[in-house]
Amino acid sequence: MENAIKYYEDVDSWKTIMFLYNSAIKEVGTKLDILNDEFQHVHKYNPIEHIKTRVKTPDSIVKKLRKNGYEISIENMVKHVNDIAGVRLICSFTSDIYRLAEMIGNQNDLKVLSIKDYIRNPKESGYKSYHMLVSVPIFLSDSVVDTKVEIQIRTIAMDFWASLEHKIYYKFEGNAPEYISRELRECAEMVSSLDEKMLSLNEAILECLREQEELRVSTKRKEINHTNRVAISGLR
Repeated sequence: MENAIKYYEDVDSWKTIMFLYNSAIKEVGTKLDILNDEFQHVHKYNPIEHIKTRVKTPDSIVKKLRKNGYEISIENMVKHVNDIAGVRLICSFTSDIYRLAEMIGNQNDLKVLSIKDYIRNPKESGYKSYHMLVSVPIFLSDSVVDTKVEIQIRTIAMDFWASLEHKIYYKFEGNAPEYISRELRECAEMVSSLDEKMLSLNEAILECLREQEELRVSTKRKEINHTNRVAISGLR
């Protein structure tokens, strides 16, 4: 399929475009690593479990252009295929997703082009994820090129379901039997319930730890006050 790209466009142009997308992934990946390290430094907690990155293959790009009815060209590829450069953030809890999305949106040199919240508004298949399309400036020797990157943020459970769904539909080329689609939707509901329970459990654990810390501080304060009273009494 790479030959199809070469047939329609100059090879050097293709290489330049893919260089920009690869550079954009590096830029976004570095920013996310820094945000994660800062969060660990300030809050003693890492919201990101792990990061996945990828650049679409020529085959996938051509398929998507044809599927959406566009002529195969580099111009159409850049204009109409928004997920050529992709970064996926995997979190433990749904609360982490919105926290990370806010942190990413506050980056001065990232421009948020669009947001698709498939968590509050899941797809009919049951798919859940938070998608951000951002533009990142790539500084070259003689110019600055704004390049699009799609950032997907989801929990471990959401990612497990989405990966399995992708494999199943890939085998059926998007025409899976209805009973399989139904089973997948039921699994999506189970995943959603699991995420809710795990978030609730985490909040309960944090509340328990806060109460223990308050009790420890209160006990220590009482001990100090008692020691001070005894010392004062001994001076009298």
